[in-house]
Amino acid sequence: MKKEVTDMQNVECEMRIKECEMQIEEEQLSSNPQSAIPNPQSKSLRILIAGIGNIFLGDDGFGSEVARRLIERELPREARVIDFGIRGFDLTFALMDGYDVTIFVDATPRGGAPGTLYTIEPDLSEVNNMDAQGMIIETHNMNPLKALGMVKAMGGEFKRILLVGCEPAPLDTEEGRMGLSAPVEAAVGEAVDLVESLITKILEEERRTATA
Repeated sequence: MKKEVTDMQNVECEMRIKECEMQIEEEQLSSNPQSAIPNPQSKSLRILIAGIGNIFLGDDGFGSEVARRLIERELPREARVIDFGIRGFDLTFALMDGYDVTIFVDATPRGGAPGTLYTIEPDLSEVNNMDAQGMIIETHNMNPLKALGMVKAMGGEFKRILLVGCEPAPLDTEEGRMGLSAPVEAAVGEAVDLVESLITKILEEERRTATA
């Protein structure tokens, strides 16, 4: 009986996640219609900012919140922001579009104080050594390395990968929690500015290279 209740709770949780993600997608389209229109024919640099995380697991929703706020900003036309949440397959197919730079935004536990921000250019050797089992994408969780592994297995290419991460506070319940902790919430605005500065820096580097 206890297992049946737990299974029902899991199903209900996944349904709530899907409903929230659909609502977020609708808000993204209404506030920034161009974010849903890829332009693979464009010769200019293309940057994907991918918000990642589960909004029902406390600070794991950091990436989604940063993406939501970035969508409200006026970003350069070369940058596209998508809140992928836990939709690993959607991220995989987006990466197949061949972006020049992908910036993942995600909760990143590294042992620092909660709210600490990191800018990381990850070692992708694990992707090269990933077997079929390691590429399995879970429907209730998101591991961007698995998405990258799927892209590679499908013959796609990914170029430069960056990660803007935030140290999460420990989740004090097994049942999950909506909303960010105070230190992580306070870091969201700084993370938005950090992503914007990375976009600016990347575009400036591209312009210098083009005119050299």
